[in-house]
Amino acid sequence: MVYSKQPTRRLLPSMTSLRTFEAAARHLNFSDAAIELSLTQSAVSRQIRALEDLLTVRLFRRVRQRLTLSEAGAAYLPEVRVCLSRLEAATLGLLAHQGTGGTLNLAVLPTFGAKWLIPRMSAFWAANPHIVVHLVTRTMAFDFAVEELDAAIHFGDPIRGGVISDRLMGEEVVSVCAPALVRKHRLRRIADLEFHTLLQHTTRPHAWPEWLSAAGASLSTPRKGPRFEHFSHVIQAAVAGLGVAIVPRFLIDDELASGKLLMPFDFKARSTQAYYLIYPAEKQHVPAIIAFRNWLLGEVHREMSQAR
Repeated sequence: MVYSKQPTRRLLPSMTSLRTFEAAARHLNFSDAAIELSLTQSAVSRQIRALEDLLTVRLFRRVRQRLTLSEAGAAYLPEVRVCLSRLEAATLGLLAHQGTGGTLNLAVLPTFGAKWLIPRMSAFWAANPHIVVHLVTRTMAFDFAVEELDAAIHFGDPIRGGVISDRLMGEEVVSVCAPALVRKHRLRRIADLEFHTLLQHTTRPHAWPEWLSAAGASLSTPRKGPRFEHFSHVIQAAVAGLGVAIVPRFLIDDELASGKLLMPFDFKARSTQAYYLIYPAEKQHVPAIIAFRNWLLGEVHREMSQAR
């Protein structure tokens, strides 16, 4: 994934000019906008003219004494409305929580979120009742500069360039399948995978070759199976007996405990990459991020200590 660094120098119009533009665009009348904003009509005209001079485009046109938005103004208006709404929501949240709570918009890998994070979130909310965490799933690259996200849980290498990466944990990758595959078909050695369908994960296309290489094995004609975007789908396909899958060990604790899946081989491949909590460096002092980071690292440390 690639996360771009936010620019250090920004072209930012004044809040007054943006509010004036939004009101004038909504009314399509400078006089009505002036009444709403408790300004004079000439003050509204000056704010719009200053904004147009800054942007070097015309935002309004007069057609037969009627005020209309130009193409540039029509394109700019929804973006301005979104920004004003976000700022208002952030301000109300800050006032409501007095800087000690608020919201955290967190991007998370779908199966990691469902299988590992969400079952533990009650402990976070019990310790931080004033912080609301909104989870959105992401499997592809995104950009903090353009998306309404405060932090993300990322698998791969550490992210650089204006982003802080706190390492959470690595993973062991294992092969799993439904018990029926072992009972009905030959699957005693890794070489027997030659005769089985190998389930694929879309975002990890080299997972099988890397696992086989780490095991010191190779297949002459591997039977590649269907591809799935999420690990949860790969796991369910394996449970359904559609083939053999390789998945992170910690994601299948429930399936192994219930007997829905088994590990036909003892071999475990240690991934060279890891899971990270990432967030823009400029947000490292935000109370909600500090609280979530400390809790998350504590959960990981506790679980690793129990495992040892």
